[in-house]
Amino acid sequence: MARFVVEGGTPLHGEITPAGNKNEALPLIAASLLTDDPVTLHNLPRIRDVRNMLEIASALGANVEDLDPHTTRITAKDLRSDELPAALAREIRPSLLFAAPLLHRRKRARLGQPGGDIIGRRRADSHFLALGTHFLALQQLGADLEVARDGYVLTTAGLRGAEVILDEASVTATENALLAAVLATGRTVLHNAASEPHVQQLGMALMKMGARIVGIGTNTITIDGVERLKGIDHTILSDHMEVGSLIALIAMTKGSATIKAAVPQHLRMTRLVFKRLGVETEISGQDLVVKGKEHYVVEEDIGGKIPTIKPGIWPGFPTDLSSVATAMATQAQGTVLIHEWMFDGRMFWVDTLERMGARLVLADPHRVVVVGPSQLYGTELRSPDIRAGMALLGATLCAKGRSVINNVEQIDRGYEELDTRLRALGARIERAA
Repeated sequence: MARFVVEGGTPLHGEITPAGNKNEALPLIAASLLTDDPVTLHNLPRIRDVRNMLEIASALGANVEDLDPHTTRITAKDLRSDELPAALAREIRPSLLFAAPLLHRRKRARLGQPGGDIIGRRRADSHFLALGTHFLALQQLGADLEVARDGYVLTTAGLRGAEVILDEASVTATENALLAAVLATGRTVLHNAASEPHVQQLGMALMKMGARIVGIGTNTITIDGVERLKGIDHTILSDHMEVGSLIALIAMTKGSATIKAAVPQHLRMTRLVFKRLGVETEISGQDLVVKGKEHYVVEEDIGGKIPTIKPGIWPGFPTDLSSVATAMATQAQGTVLIHEWMFDGRMFWVDTLERMGARLVLADPHRVVVVGPSQLYGTELRSPDIRAGMALLGATLCAKGRSVINNVEQIDRGYEELDTRLRALGARIERAA
């Protein structure tokens, strides 16, 4: 297992370009199996989750060609299997997205238990505590579901349009429904749809492939099924989650830096929340500048009340940035309540922050009160998941002394060559075996 060795206390300065959005890349890899034609994806992040999805596509029969380190061509002319490799599927939750293409192409999809981060109960795991939103949508479109000990089997005589109401605005369920509806017979109206940037980008890519979709970016999407889709060239946008994480890391070290190609239109709420933690940013064209400050002060609510940072459904503050916002709050003067209501286990990593010197109280599984600023001190720790790992990396970068972060494979799942790119900003970080 790899680890990061970090010497904290060095401000980050310079320019950095975020990697492509992994949450856009993953459904697009699945979407490439909807057509016989080549689909070429540019600006693919070189991370483990993307490589796992490409390996699954290859195992199903697609021809996967790497044209350069960040460009891959996928040609799914002949799919020879309808079963996802169990070991790969366990690695990554979005493997569920192959269900719709397999139902269209093979009339059958055999899925193992999906994987991903352990951050709380998710509706499609735990031997189906309840039928997940993902499968409910596919069932409404004409798929039959069989629950087996080792996974799920979906079959269909042919998907058909329907009025689909998602019981939660799930990103992956919305993407699954879109992938199913674009080639289904007739019209599908998808209610309570997610509208995150990566969902919008999937919809735009599908329309370039020939899909007929109205309402992308809203909570009601209408899809008229077509007979076939064509191949496309598509460039993946920068990852707004990585941009938000970089804002925090630069600010926590009291540095100043420019994040290139930051896609500012996706950062409005992220910038507002970090401003409440005292972080000043400005937009320069498509770039975002994090302005250096010696002291950060939490903006109090009206009447001097303690403010709350709470993620929300898009365009609210992304839940995936709750962890790094918590770490940032330890470096700002004042008190703030972080209320992460979406996942049961997302905040249990904060005991490591406390061990490093942070003043905080884990009030319950969803709420943490942070009182800052705190001097953090280097220690040996473990990355529990992608987002908490990034938050703890930020803590080590601003801590006094040396830290060792174990299990950095979790961080690598979501961030491409992070240690190399942070060293270019002056970070003292090394990867060790």
